[in-house]
Amino acid sequence: MSGTARRTALVTGAGSGIGRAIALRLASDGFATAVLDLNKESAAAVAEEARASGHEAIAVGGVDVCDRAQVNAAVEEVRGALGPVLVLVNNAGKTGFKDFLNITDDSWDHMMAVNLRGPFYCCQAVIPGMVDAGWGRIVNISSSSAQSGQQYMTHYVASKSGLVGLTKSLALEFGPAGITVNTVPPGFVDTPMLRGSEKRGLLGSKVEDIAAVTPVRRAGRPEDIAAACAFLVSDEAGYVTGQSIGVNGGRNT
Repeated sequence: MSGTARRTALVTGAGSGIGRAIALRLASDGFATAVLDLNKESAAAVAEEARASGHEAIAVGGVDVCDRAQVNAAVEEVRGALGPVLVLVNNAGKTGFKDFLNITDDSWDHMMAVNLRGPFYCCQAVIPGMVDAGWGRIVNISSSSAQSGQQYMTHYVASKSGLVGLTKSLALEFGPAGITVNTVPPGFVDTPMLRGSEKRGLLGSKVEDIAAVTPVRRAGRPEDIAAACAFLVSDEAGYVTGQSIGVNGGRNT
């Protein structure tokens, strides 16, 4: 990691998939890393995996990002254990497939709560510490569907599109404070969530068949997203803010 100061990173939804890869990458890059997840056991396992490799990490499990009080308490816990959070990766998310006319108020509201209100709460909790430090990095994990749209996922796409707007607005407001805010919209990444959608027949084809017609001829890996995040939270990315850095193998250009 560039610079001389030890910095603390908080990754939400870090118990599996993309979040796990991001947490492990940032820990390996020298960040003191907090692994936050709704699932306590998953968070603990990822933090232990990082520590077993000689890196500094703690688990913050059982945290629902939809709950402001839980988010604030988690950030205070991280601050007490590792210091102020100067890197935030909002990865916790929810997906869903539903005919538009059958989307209920409850399913719409919960999708927005996880994918948009959660990052809102997390950003409000950590930005004051970043302002005090004069340095901060926020990366919001959105979705390539926010670029292209996706039938039967209207509530999901709307929530992720809102996250892109949040990113751009925060970048403009807090750039003068030394804080950059960017979004990574992944496209077709091989995760347990994607495989679950495949098993339910929601992809319309097998993962391998879709990968075969992707320009780079493979599905994405969680580590691909982690690599993009690693750059965006570095000192070298200090002139990159308000951007959507697509990591999708050329499926969206």
